[in-house]
Amino acid sequence: MQLDLKGRHALVCGASRGIGRATAAELAALGADVTVLARSSEALDSVVAGLPRTHADQRHDRIAADMAERDALASVAAKLVAQHRVQILVHNSGGPPAGLACEADPAAFESAFAQHVVAGQVLLQAVLPGMREAGYGRLVNIISTSVKEPIPNLGVSNTVRAAVAGWAKTLAGELAADGITVNNVLPGFTETGRLASLIAGRARARGISEDAVAEAMRAQVPAARFGQPEEIAAVAAFLCTPAAAYVNGVSVAVDGGRTHSLS
Repeated sequence: MQLDLKGRHALVCGASRGIGRATAAELAALGADVTVLARSSEALDSVVAGLPRTHADQRHDRIAADMAERDALASVAAKLVAQHRVQILVHNSGGPPAGLACEADPAAFESAFAQHVVAGQVLLQAVLPGMREAGYGRLVNIISTSVKEPIPNLGVSNTVRAAVAGWAKTLAGELAADGITVNNVLPGFTETGRLASLIAGRARARGISEDAVAEAMRAQVPAARFGQPEEIAAVAAFLCTPAAAYVNGVSVAVDGGRTHSLS
């Protein structure tokens, strides 16, 4: 199985912690040069220092940028591709706050769309020429199982994640002939800061303990546990490899069997 990514350059978004950080580490372990992107320069310095180096020529870097700031994001992306031809883009960003869709301010939908769909488009357009030139490209979106089954009380998130999935499926058909694949990874309940925040919010809303909320959530998972960021990252990294060249336009749930949908 061809998993070697030596000579490939990956841009991993939302990489200061959680699934993004774990994915950056997996890609580096497979030999890729990795540029990590998030808002905090200090946090990214720590990430870069900890990334594996499997060969002498391997180089890692970081970009501090806010996915919600379109012009600034486009600027840093342009600077990156002027220095490195990027063949792998892992599009990952923090989820919108919890709440009912019917109660959400319309501005919340606009903000989430900008941070997820528009930011993805900005980055894709920056790296696409290099992918086409190389005849090799991988776009992997880290989204949510909500694209298969909406999650209660995540109204804005459910909406924008589905938009990302639709964008990705469209791109998969447009770019496949150029040797570029577009796929989505759908994390289930994963032990990240995002999950901790959701658990705390549900506990406050229901007047029960966070442990009780967590236990009820784990009971929904056939594997009877939460996932680890590294387990999500392993699937994302595989989709970036040569071995996954014929996997295109799919949404892969990594959720311990919680999603009931057949497709």
